[in-house]
Amino acid sequence: MTLETPPLAAKLSYVGFWVRVWASLIDSVLLLIVIVPVGLYVFDTNVLDPSQPPSDAANFLLSWVIPALAVLVFWIQRQSTPGKLLFHARIVDAATGGEPRPLQLVVRYLGYYVSLLFLGLGFVWIAFDQRKQGLHDKIANTLVVRPTGPEFD
Repeated sequence: MTLETPPLAAKLSYVGFWVRVWASLIDSVLLLIVIVPVGLYVFDTNVLDPSQPPSDAANFLLSWVIPALAVLVFWIQRQSTPGKLLFHARIVDAATGGEPRPLQLVVRYLGYYVSLLFLGLGFVWIAFDQRKQGLHDKIANTLVVRPTGPEFD
């Protein structure tokens, strides 16, 4: 499978391991900037007080649901996250080079958990794969690409 047509493939390059690590770190910090104040408000600033544990529902929402929704909304709307946008990277369908389907992006997100298994080797695989796909990309048939040229490096 090649990326859509040769002219498109010639204008795009696969985004490698370290760029994706930095993008992920940026996304994590931005998410924390939003989640921590909300958590402090929801848990009435007693987050660190073990005598008043947060409710399981609120904890689940802040720890799992809100981050997943934030990532999926960015992926569906922008084919990217803020961290990836800083590197001009976007997620595309591996077969066509076009915009991935929403279900494909949900599968990609769930594939993150599979990639974490066995010490995160599904993510490390990005560094060695010819098309820089992690296991989650292979499962969802996606690629992370960006324009080529000195202005994007």
